[in-house]
Amino acid sequence: MSMGTRVYLARLAALPVFDPNGDRVGRIRDSVVRLRTTNRPPQVVGLVAEMALRRRIFLPIGRVTTMDAEAVVLSTGTLNLRRFEKRPNELLVIEDLLDRRVTIEPEETAGSVVDLGMELNRNNEWLVTRVAVREHTGRLTRRGHVFQAETERVRGLIGPTDTQGSANLVALLEQMRPADMANALQDLPDARRDEVAAALSDRTLADVLEELPEHDQVEILIKLDRERAADVLERMEPDDAADLLAELPQAEQTLLLDLMEPEESEPVRQLMSYTKGTAGSVMTSEPVIMTPDATVAEALARIREPELPPVVAAQVFVARAPSATPSGKYLGMVHFQRLLREPPASLLGGLVVNDIDPLHPDHDLKDITRRMATYDMVAMPVVDNSHRLVGAVTVDDVLDHSLPRDWRDRDAQEAEQGILPGAEETS
Repeated sequence: MSMGTRVYLARLAALPVFDPNGDRVGRIRDSVVRLRTTNRPPQVVGLVAEMALRRRIFLPIGRVTTMDAEAVVLSTGTLNLRRFEKRPNELLVIEDLLDRRVTIEPEETAGSVVDLGMELNRNNEWLVTRVAVREHTGRLTRRGHVFQAETERVRGLIGPTDTQGSANLVALLEQMRPADMANALQDLPDARRDEVAAALSDRTLADVLEELPEHDQVEILIKLDRERAADVLERMEPDDAADLLAELPQAEQTLLLDLMEPEESEPVRQLMSYTKGTAGSVMTSEPVIMTPDATVAEALARIREPELPPVVAAQVFVARAPSATPSGKYLGMVHFQRLLREPPASLLGGLVVNDIDPLHPDHDLKDITRRMATYDMVAMPVVDNSHRLVGAVTVDDVLDHSLPRDWRDRDAQEAEQGILPGAEETS
């Protein structure tokens, strides 16, 4: 087995998994530890991998041939696709053990679990032999140093989950894409999920909420302090914030909108005023808008901004000043590929394309979908009766509102496909 003598389990999270032919199977989400009745160290029996459609399966540790910093490789492409279910005598490293508050004997040093190290013994068993612990300093401004201890010296590793913090899990999640972070949160118990969500930064939590099913969004938001909830909503895309607020009671909507900064709440209020299922209700109210006297170089610099979603950065909409919605008179759009082909000093006003009629806020979703498919568009402008640009409908807006409401919910997806706990498949 080509791997080091000691492997740290939390570091495996999010690594890609490949079969012997080099085909990607999925990503590692956690490691499964089996408790034993004697004082022997816990045994690592397998890994949890996430496949397409967010289905999680169990990979026996005996089928793993390579584990390194880049990937996990399996010895076979034949897998049991039954949904993973944790057994009573099993624990998950990230979900159950990371951030546990423990004590190291005999020094009685207190700390929290950062990682677990496993080693292969003579019987080809992977055992948890080392625990990486961050010492508790008792001072908010100083982080304790990380040290390792043999498993038998660690007290409190196995026991009630109310001794579990969240700092290290938050640090691990923040290395993931928002969609992967959201998926990881769905697998946590509700109390643990809410604790971790509360520990995330406003920006990160906003990104994660945009990737969660509506019921999870609501459950997390209502557990936050109202001021914090308003701050998170301000950092969400206005259309996503509007969709989330629409799931709340009217009184709660009004309270949160009033707590938001006026410049942040106004586009959300506007989106919520449109009829559901229309261009106005699904559009993005903050597309890239520039005036016709802007140059190609300025447009390229604008769409390079890292916070812009790729589908929004794919084109620049050109309009008379002002450049915020509702803009001045809409003139047309320039795709980023055209920008790449033109001299940097060229003016956008000479490059605009306006041969496709823009959408109106009251166009319904079927009409929008038909138009975007006809013209192979990733985004279409939305103008009001005065021909001012008020937003843009992107392809991800269309997908979000065309798919079933619970499409992000893994349990609903598996039920729809008949993949329920206990079902067996191989591939």
